[in-house]
Amino acid sequence: MNIRELIELTGATNMTPETDPEQEVTCGYTCDLLSWVMAHGKAGMAWITVQTHMNVIAVASLMEMAAVIIPEEIEMEETSLAKAREEGICVLQSGKTAFELCAEMARAGLPGTPRED
Repeated sequence: MNIRELIELTGATNMTPETDPEQEVTCGYTCDLLSWVMAHGKAGMAWITVQTHMNVIAVASLMEMAAVIIPEEIEMEETSLAKAREEGICVLQSGKTAFELCAEMARAGLPGTPRED
């Protein structure tokens, strides 16, 4: 799945349309604890979080994620969006809950983050 297909699947709004819509999305993840995401994040991940500050973009960039999805029509600060554009991180905004987004992504066959037990 790529970003364009993820947008079509979820009905999300692309808040950073300058980013590459053909970038591959390899897995999905939902978490709001940044240190946990840093420990479990993967390249190509679509990360669902309610957090919207600059550190979200820093973590997404560090982990080489494909997208950050903000649920429930929560708005991301413009400074964070500007940094996302600079870093090439796609930010999507959705009116759906994190649960609904995860369910849609899983039904479409997008795997969760592989566990390293």
